[in-house]
Amino acid sequence: MEDPIAETLARFSRGLVLVYTGDGKGKTTAAIGQALRTIGHGNKVLVVQFMKGKKYGEVLAAEKYLSDHLMMIQSGLDSFVMKNNPAPVDIELARQGLNLAKKAMVSGEYQMIILDEINVALDFKLIPIEEVVEMIQTKPAPLDLVLTGRYAPAEIIALADTVSEIKEIKHHYTQGIKEKAGIEF
Repeated sequence: MEDPIAETLARFSRGLVLVYTGDGKGKTTAAIGQALRTIGHGNKVLVVQFMKGKKYGEVLAAEKYLSDHLMMIQSGLDSFVMKNNPAPVDIELARQGLNLAKKAMVSGEYQMIILDEINVALDFKLIPIEEVVEMIQTKPAPLDLVLTGRYAPAEIIALADTVSEIKEIKHHYTQGIKEKAGIEF
């Protein structure tokens, strides 16, 4: 006979898979907000940023203010990746980031892992979709996993508990306003 109370507790205490995708601005920002909520409850968060090498504001803040609870690893260069012709270094850095995330996932050290821009890395064929699907399917039960980036594949969306599509309505770039520290980076 099954225990309905135990089943309910297990269902509500299991980690979630969240996806932030779409062509609008704010996917990484939403994920960092999730990280702050998790940290607020005394938990530790790992963020692996794919295809990013520039010291974005969130990396600077993590290093300066949150180093006990938020680890950020950048797994990319501070340059654009050619979609149909990625450099071998771009592929290698993405693979290193994915392997680091896999190890962290089973370490038990983190309660949330954010794979920032992983959907773009998948779209650019820097890492195989099968490995990310397997990560989601085999993640430890209590771990929350967050995946960001445009072009979320159907396989990822199907496995997620929550998917938010961020849609661009209007962007300051179209008004000729360039990127701004604290807004884009």
